[in-house]
Amino acid sequence: MFRTIAASLAVAAVTAASAAQAEIPNPLTFGIISTESSQGLKQSFGDFLADMEKALGVKVNAFFAPDYAGVIEAMRFKKVDLAWFGNKSAMEAVDRANGEIFVQTVDVTGNPGYWSLLITHKDNTKINSLQDVLKCDQSLSFGNGDPNSTSGFLVPSYYVFAQNNVDPKKCFKTVRSANHETNAMAVANKQVDVATNNTESLYGRLLVTNKEAADNIKVIWKSPLIPADPIVWRADLDRDAKASIKAFFLGYGRMGPNAAKEREALAKVSSGWAPFQDSSNAQLYPIRQLELYKNRAKIEGDERMDAAEKKKKLAALDGKIELVKVLDGSQGAIGN
Repeated sequence: MFRTIAASLAVAAVTAASAAQAEIPNPLTFGIISTESSQGLKQSFGDFLADMEKALGVKVNAFFAPDYAGVIEAMRFKKVDLAWFGNKSAMEAVDRANGEIFVQTVDVTGNPGYWSLLITHKDNTKINSLQDVLKCDQSLSFGNGDPNSTSGFLVPSYYVFAQNNVDPKKCFKTVRSANHETNAMAVANKQVDVATNNTESLYGRLLVTNKEAADNIKVIWKSPLIPADPIVWRADLDRDAKASIKAFFLGYGRMGPNAAKEREALAKVSSGWAPFQDSSNAQLYPIRQLELYKNRAKIEGDERMDAAEKKKKLAALDGKIELVKVLDGSQGAIGN
């Protein structure tokens, strides 16, 4: 009798699990932003995605695009079910692609976030500070980041350029946009004079994959702290599917006999991750403030705009900034 009851319970458990799994898209497509080459990203995410596939019981495919916008658009058209984004690209995914943040990455070294950087070649004696970059005599070449990158574009756009009333297109001899890895290599090979990057890409990734190149780079500017990267899913995913996916992420590397092996797999992902933390769209409030401040500085510095129109637009932006501050209710490093 007890065997029959145990067998029935086991069958019920398997049936319930199968029913839950049936609601998870199969295949489940995981988007990965183009911080470096797709080959390098595929290798770093391989073990983690394989474990996700095994735990959820569905095929898990990686989705790569040549730029951040490609992953955002893929989510918008439901070709991507969940994705790793930076905060700026996550904001775009939430606003334009029905995305929703459900967990946050954690740096393997214990950092609460990461920092945007400006970098140059170590032998460049003419560039040693931000002031040297902002001399704006059009003698320097500049490597900007992807327009949807937080550390490669949004943060330096505000802290380096908007706050100093500088237009990069007028400041530099040439401006080109690329991912973090490409910008770092361009600096290391003296193909550009100065470029954006971040501490995760430079110290957590390039130092491991190409130490010689990393050793040829010096940092000349460092931003305030940026919140760690979010993981975003499509908000319209089935509720039970979301519960299963979130349980996998929050349990990965924390529980069970394979926890140590899972932490090793996380440590190989991107610049190196530790177990995930719970999160929500609220982590974007400081980033939204930053975007609004950047837009405000642009309008305020527009000398061609009619004074009345400028006043109206600035007032509207100030209202949005105050609203986001109230919703945020914090004094984080970025956006204040």
